[in-house]
Amino acid sequence: MPDVNNLMSRIDAEFAASEKKIKDFQAHETREFQGRKERLELFAKACEMLRETWRPPLEALAAKFGEKVKVTPSVSPTSRDATFQFRSPLATIDLRFSASTDFEVHNLVLDYDLHVLPILMKMEPHARAEFPLESVDSEAVRRWIDDRIIDFVKTYLSLHENENYLRDHLVADPISATRFPKYAAAETLEWKGTRYYFVAKETRAEFEKKNGITSK
Repeated sequence: MPDVNNLMSRIDAEFAASEKKIKDFQAHETREFQGRKERLELFAKACEMLRETWRPPLEALAAKFGEKVKVTPSVSPTSRDATFQFRSPLATIDLRFSASTDFEVHNLVLDYDLHVLPILMKMEPHARAEFPLESVDSEAVRRWIDDRIIDFVKTYLSLHENENYLRDHLVADPISATRFPKYAAAETLEWKGTRYYFVAKETRAEFEKKNGITSK
């Protein structure tokens, strides 16, 4: 009968090698889990810093637009974001600032996302900045957020001056014959079932005088 002891030893060695791989894998994943947990704690601390850093400029943006904007904040274990929904007769405008982390939880990731429908002009819809979690520069974060807010304001104002968006929203002053967006009217007047738009108080006064209208 052939001696199988050598064969059994080899089989046992293969099983032992396999078991070692499993234990090494388990140990590695445990270290990764603990490391990720510790880095998530760093992310949470970075978000606490971020809250004090980005809250003032975002509140300033919201205050500037007042009733024209609705702000929706959101918080989760791996992200923070604030969405601004702007009311405009020209387009649907959504702006989102978000803070998250990369898959391995090594960096603080800031994103700026602008969605405008319809898209009738060139604009920058997205920007991103990354900072190592171990050394987040609050001043650099603040500068990045401030710059993105200015980018948005420029885009918003350009949109409201763009003829592609204004095409169906232009009116004419009946006295000066000047064409301009409704929102730029200095004065309006409802007369005989028609609303008139004026580029200045003087042209409204001239219209009233010409038509024998007495101001209330």
